[in-house]
Amino acid sequence: MATPIHLICYGITRDILGGPTRTLSVEDPATVGQVRSLLTTLYPQLGDLTSLRFAFNETYVSDGFELPSGAELVLIPPVSGG
Repeated sequence: MATPIHLICYGITRDILGGPTRTLSVEDPATVGQVRSLLTTLYPQLGDLTSLRFAFNETYVSDGFELPSGAELVLIPPVSGG
């Protein structure tokens, strides 16, 4: 069964995905790793972001984290600054 995952994009991920938000339909139950894999297939430039992180409920989550249906997942790209 497919479930929607809502993506919130910051920084370069916003440019790559073409906007601040996107919704993906993924098989339930979905893990962050499955979402990452689908995203890099749809948007190959994301694969170049070696330190791309994901957050759920204001907490960083690993690829094995299982997302509930309708989850809001935040894409956090690498940052630099001084």
